[in-house]
Amino acid sequence: MTPVLQLVNVSRVHGSGPTAVHALRDVTLTVSAGELVAVMGPSGSGKSTLLNVAGGLDAATSGQISVEGMPLRGVTATELAALRRRAIGYVFQDLNLIPALTAAENVALPRELDGIRSRTARTEALAALAEVDLTGYADSYPDQLSGGQRQRIAIARALIGPRRLVLADEPTGALDSVTGEGILKLLRARCDAGAAGVIVTHDARLAGWADRIVSLRDGSLVDDGTGVPRSRSALRSTS
Repeated sequence: MTPVLQLVNVSRVHGSGPTAVHALRDVTLTVSAGELVAVMGPSGSGKSTLLNVAGGLDAATSGQISVEGMPLRGVTATELAALRRRAIGYVFQDLNLIPALTAAENVALPRELDGIRSRTARTEALAALAEVDLTGYADSYPDQLSGGQRQRIAIARALIGPRRLVLADEPTGALDSVTGEGILKLLRARCDAGAAGVIVTHDARLAGWADRIVSLRDGSLVDDGTGVPRSRSALRSTS
């Protein structure tokens, strides 16, 4: 399988001296095309930091990160922004929707920023909203929708276009169990179609949709999930 995301000896330190906080410690992780990886661990273990550095939202203190073979260290801010628009879909824990934009406009925004014509971007946005069962809400604003609906808008925005890496921080946190499982099925399908996915979740049942589960503790990767082969069919049969 082709690596889409690679982290090699990645550390992230906040501050310096005796008060320094080691959010990540020498993390090495590879996620390949077609693979969905779930990241689990206690609060404060570095899960969100891992997603932030993987998506180029935060810079690693040391180590190497590459997406689609492109190293993140040393690229310009413009190049990094273009990479995020074209290759990386990110579902933020706090969603980061723009209140003044409709659901369709929020979803279409990354494509329009990348130079796609507005009409084409809207067509893609409507298709993405249909995937998350929000047909009919395209012209609604975020404050007119429930928390679960807003979360699905954020997921549609992450999935729009030909992105090959999807990073999701608690993507089912505001959803009921049935809707949450539907979202994980959607992420699973995107990976089966050739993308690479990394999700942070506290729900072991939903993590069962992943090919492997990696565990973080105190910023260190204590289990990369490769020790015990995991069968997708067996996991799905128990869902």
